[in-house]
Amino acid sequence: MQFISTRGGAQPLSYCETLLEGLATDGGLAVPETMPRVDAETLERWRALTYPQLATEVLGLFATDIPREDLARMTAAAYEAFPDEVVPLRSIGDGITLVGLSEGPTLAFKDMAMQFLGQVVEYALERTGSVLNVLGATSGDTGSAAEHALRGKERISVFMLSPQGRMSAFQRAQMFSIDDANVHNIAVDGVFDDCQNLVKELAGDLAFKRAQHLGAVNSINLARITAQVVYYFWAWLRATDAGGPIEVSFSVPSGNFGNILSGFFARQMGLPIRRLVLATNENNVLDEFFRTGVYRPRSAAETHATSSPSMDISKASNLERFIFELLGRDGERVAAAWHELDAQGFFDVSAEQPRFADEFGIVSGTSTHADRIDTIRAVHAATGEIIDPHTADGVRVARPFVEPGVPMLVLETAKPHKFADTIREALDIELEYAPEVRAMLDAPQRVTEMPDDAAALRAYIEAHALR
Repeated sequence: MQFISTRGGAQPLSYCETLLEGLATDGGLAVPETMPRVDAETLERWRALTYPQLATEVLGLFATDIPREDLARMTAAAYEAFPDEVVPLRSIGDGITLVGLSEGPTLAFKDMAMQFLGQVVEYALERTGSVLNVLGATSGDTGSAAEHALRGKERISVFMLSPQGRMSAFQRAQMFSIDDANVHNIAVDGVFDDCQNLVKELAGDLAFKRAQHLGAVNSINLARITAQVVYYFWAWLRATDAGGPIEVSFSVPSGNFGNILSGFFARQMGLPIRRLVLATNENNVLDEFFRTGVYRPRSAAETHATSSPSMDISKASNLERFIFELLGRDGERVAAAWHELDAQGFFDVSAEQPRFADEFGIVSGTSTHADRIDTIRAVHAATGEIIDPHTADGVRVARPFVEPGVPMLVLETAKPHKFADTIREALDIELEYAPEVRAMLDAPQRVTEMPDDAAALRAYIEAHALR
């Protein structure tokens, strides 16, 4: 299995080479040269597998340069910090089931991929005898998941950018309380998109990237996407009966388009997915795109600070991988679309818009703060479950798309404890925290504040990077 760039100007790479490269040398994103396929017989054979075993099978279709025994060892290590039931499914009635993705060490779905990424990046570096300085941007959960997966690793340093004042207190504590020497938290004066733009600017400077051994753990890293594919297969196997195929639909709270892209990959691989429901908050650029075919990211000033802050994103990096498929896997057309975006602030593929739902199964909707509060209250009243505000966006947008006989699986994104203020507003209750969590919240925090300035970031990395 080889991986190519969405813009067609980079040499094909193996899985391990791709995960260390991050952003492709031509500015594009890595995608499989050919998508692996899974037939009905294989799906049935996978029903009896544990989650790490299933991860070995699914990831083995992509990571063909890693011996199977090494891959099995890494998947076992990745999920040993999770409960025995790594991804539980819980019905909340009305045809909707929650897919529990927040059982990992940082209580968010990003752990599902990041724990594996920590294993496989270290493995790839040991094979080559090299080091990696990870440069990433986070709107909340990616940063803490990456730092907890990579902290203390000898061959890796982490430089994580976050938007100053735009995360919840819990999210800040999870990141800024880490005192490992290889973790560098940088709070940027701006929004997530500013942080993401800085990452892309430095990653696009090939001389600087090579000199500083820069890599990525954001969802631009293909290893993140492929590891997330696994839980779509897991959820389908537990929501359906043997003897299928039986279609299910997934509702996915979406900001950077990485989580739902993994579902798109799973569907392309042959998993019987009827609909992929993309749920946005007030920063609904993606909803507008899937309804109109016009992609028009917003400026930092136009990006709202909301009560589902991990989705406060107006420029979705992973959309480029979808556009690559939409435009017939033509790298020149993709590059042209992004040139238009840079030149005029938008691109228009509205002629292709009917294919979004008809061919690719993607529909979308927007949820507001009032919707989140109402949904948290309704789910709690009906089931006793407390869901976080991002998951509430997913439930709210899913409801109009529920169909008889088609399970609607909503991907849970985080534990509600990470967003206590919103839960207090919705339910008038105080969530209880375990002693170790309370200690984390009360611990000293270590963060470097920085302007939205590429030169300042370059200087900081040059001073602190591994060589």
